[in-house]
This record gives sequence, C-alpha cells and structure tokens, in this order.
Amino acid sequence: MKKVIGISRNLGLAALLTISLGLTACDQLGFGSKAKPSFQGVDLTGAEYARSLNMSDQDGRSRSLAEFKGKIPVVFFGYTQCPDVCPTTLAELAEVKRSLGADGERVQGIFVTIDPERDSAALLKAYVASFDPSFIALRGSDEQTKAVAKEFKVYFAKVAGKTPESYTMDHTAASFIFDTQGRVRVFSRYGSGASALANDIKLLLAEKN
Repeated sequence: MKKVIGISRNLGLAALLTISLGLTACDQLGFGSKAKPSFQGVDLTGAEYARSLNMSDQDGRSRSLAEFKGKIPVVFFGYTQCPDVCPTTLAELAEVKRSLGADGERVQGIFVTIDPERDSAALLKAYVASFDPSFIALRGSDEQTKAVAKEFKVYFAKVAGKTPESYTMDHTAASFIFDTQGRVRVFSRYGSGASALANDIKLLLAEKN
C-alpha cells in the first residue's frame, strides 16, 4: 500500500508539472490569461468605486467620465490655493503628457475642486490652463462635491486659518488613472514622481481592450 501511495503521489506531481508547463506554453503563445501590468502606483483593477464623475467644467458644460473613452483620464482632487501638492501634481501630469508626444493627446487631465466656495469657474479655467490648455476643471455644489469624494473614497476637510477667508484644505494627495474603457486602474500617490506616472500611463495606453 505504501508503494502504491508513493507511485500515485509521484504521478500526481508529474501531472501537475505537465499542466503547469502546458499553461506556461499557452501563456507564451497568447492563449492563457494576460500578464498583470507592472504598475508603479497602486493597482485598482476591478475596484468597485470611482465609477462615475458627473460635474460641470470651467465653461459650465456638464461632463462625465463616459465621454473620455479612448483616452486615459487622470483625475486629481484639490483646490487652487493649494500651496504645493496640487500645482506639483498638475505640473508633473503636464510634463508627462508632453513627453508622450502624439500619445499625449490621449491623456486627459481632470482637476476636481474640493473648494467650490472659493474656486469659481473663471478661477479654475485660468488655473488649469496655466499647466496645460487641454486640462479640464470640474466644480459642483457642496453636496455634489461630497458625493463625488465619497464615490472616489477621497478625504477632504477645511482647516481654519487666521481669518475666515484664509482657510486651507486637507485632502487625499493622489491621482486616479483610468483606462481607455473608463475603468479606474491605478492610484498614483503624490510624491511618486513624473517617471512613475509616465510608466503607468504608458502601460494603459499599450493595452488592447
């Protein structure tokens, strides 16, 4: 009985090895599952949030994620009076867009204000244009802003200043990168740098859906 068990075990291992080799061969030939992209940001593939974004842009036009299919939308939540995180993030995205040449036309920067109290449409228009004329700024009511932040699991809170008008905003410092089918794929943390952002955008641009 011991010998039979031993033989069965060896045969089982051999069968598993054969199956494993077979799957590897299939993957190499393109019949197996796709290789997982090597994102430098946090992989959000399959996430059940950040699925919708419907607000008015700097020109008062209603915008949604659905209209950007075929492009790579990069969404960032911030405010125009942000001293460092917001301008740095938008500058890096603009740099990446330029570095991609013709492919840069398929990258859509989207800035969502978390401070609609001070960020008027006119101010947002001038702000995003200073980084890249193609960037879109979205603005909503307090209720809409809270609802969108909840959908994206984004944190923000007002921090009192010396005067009622000089408050600042604490907020999630990261960009959400979507694929060409409008699905959120990457959470790119602030501080990762332009090269990491470029890497993840290039991977999504190269995908065949």
